Amino acid sequence: MKDMPQETQAVLSEIEDLQSRATEALRAMVAPEGKVDAALLEQHQHAAHALSWLATYVEALKQLSAWSDRVSGEIEGLIAQIGFGEYLTQIAGGILMSQNEFARLSDLGIDWQPSQAARGLMSGNNPQARARLAELIADNQGSATFGATGLDEDLEMIRDQFRRWADDKVVPHAHEWHLKDQLIPIEIIEELSELGVFGLTIPEELGGLGMSKAAMVVVSEELSRGYIGVGSLGTRSEIAAELIIGGGTDEQKEHWLPKLASGEILPTAVFTEPNTGSDLGSLRTRAVKDGDNWKVTGNKTWITHAARTHVMTLLARTDPDTSDYRGLSMFLAEKTPGDDADPFPTPGMTGGEIEVLGYRGMKEYELGFDGFEVKGENLLGGVTGQGFKQLMQTFESARIQTAARAIGVAQNALELGLQYALDRKQFGQPLVRFPRVADKLAMMAVEIMIARQLTYFSAWEKDHGHRCDLEAGMAKLLGARIAWACADNALQIHGGNGFALEYQISRVLCDARILNIFEGAAEIQAQVIARRLLG
Repeated sequence: MKDMPQETQAVLSEIEDLQSRATEALRAMVAPEGKVDAALLEQHQHAAHALSWLATYVEALKQLSAWSDRVSGEIEGLIAQIGFGEYLTQIAGGILMSQNEFARLSDLGIDWQPSQAARGLMSGNNPQARARLAELIADNQGSATFGATGLDEDLEMIRDQFRRWADDKVVPHAHEWHLKDQLIPIEIIEELSELGVFGLTIPEELGGLGMSKAAMVVVSEELSRGYIGVGSLGTRSEIAAELIIGGGTDEQKEHWLPKLASGEILPTAVFTEPNTGSDLGSLRTRAVKDGDNWKVTGNKTWITHAARTHVMTLLARTDPDTSDYRGLSMFLAEKTPGDDADPFPTPGMTGGEIEVLGYRGMKEYELGFDGFEVKGENLLGGVTGQGFKQLMQTFESARIQTAARAIGVAQNALELGLQYALDRKQFGQPLVRFPRVADKLAMMAVEIMIARQLTYFSAWEKDHGHRCDLEAGMAKLLGARIAWACADNALQIHGGNGFALEYQISRVLCDARILNIFEGAAEIQAQVIARRLLG
């Protein structure tokens, strides 16, 4: 890429113009009178999501280009070359939204005749380039990543520390935890506490390390490469801390944040309800004032790590006369941690485990509340009706962190697929020598780097005080798709063995699948992106 920066910039301008045309085309469909019509947006959902994916690819290529300007080397050059070639070709012919759904420009009633410069870049993804990249990553197995990340030395030191810790403490045991459906051992949580994972981005004056979101991304990536359950332990603390920092009173910040940062208390997020899914505004769990305190009644579901945590960030309806987001409030609801014999010992609260395919290390639960008491002082911010707004303020960080987890899972899949392709011999040669296997490995490396750079950019924007819900959503949308593709292709490289529970890739496939669902399902994420693009 370094020998044609002018051509690259010209092509980036070209696809940015294409995105502008696509946006105006969608606006004509769904906002004929100037304001977006919700019914028309739903009617033209496929077109709306086509715009979201197009915009995601445009931003991804901008960040891939920026990365290629900061790094050098043959691997890096090939990743940029193949990445541009593949993504420009998909923009022209159809972007993969899922295995059998494509986002096409024709969905928006427009077309694109790529310039000569664009066609030149599109030719960069060719068999020779992929074969060479596969050869290079095969020679570099054991590297922290395949290709320089472009991050500074301090962040790379953090990566190295957590990669070595995960390789030592997590990787040898993760598959057994998964197969036995065990909770991650409390000793692992205690070590994560000592490493500062739970207070990574909490300000130093409130007991945390005061580090950047970029550091959070690197840590989440490496822990999730070891096991997504371990990488996700910090997610709950990140969400709880964001809620308290953004919406809590000074007293709540001083009381809760040091305890979250130290790992003295473990939080869980209690938002989703049966039959509501992503429609948080229609939540029915209610909190009724009872003297100075509140009594909560209702049902919640898909609550991760619910049993052995100490506090719930609990979203409930405090205004019974509302039926949308305006009547919701957030509580810091204290509970007693449970054990296997009695997972929910707190009065007014019951629960049962939901058995799942993957993402097992913290377990999922359904919860029931019947007069469950919450202290009055634990209403977040001390004011009712702010719960939905407070929650929305956490979505940037949560989606950046989820994108980082996706990168880690994808990296794990690539490493497992590569090792198997090197070790397994068929017809007298290692699997890695076969072009279709090499292609899979090369494209994994390319797409992981693309997702990585988009996620790093989102974190950079957050660290610099810029609104980044759009970029964070794009990073999560693309990263989740890439994680699933990498896991699927790595399992394919394993052949029949990949379908055997004893092989780690079977776990990675199950773990990867959840990424396209939680923290905003892909369809919801695309809808949110489209709305933002329309203004």
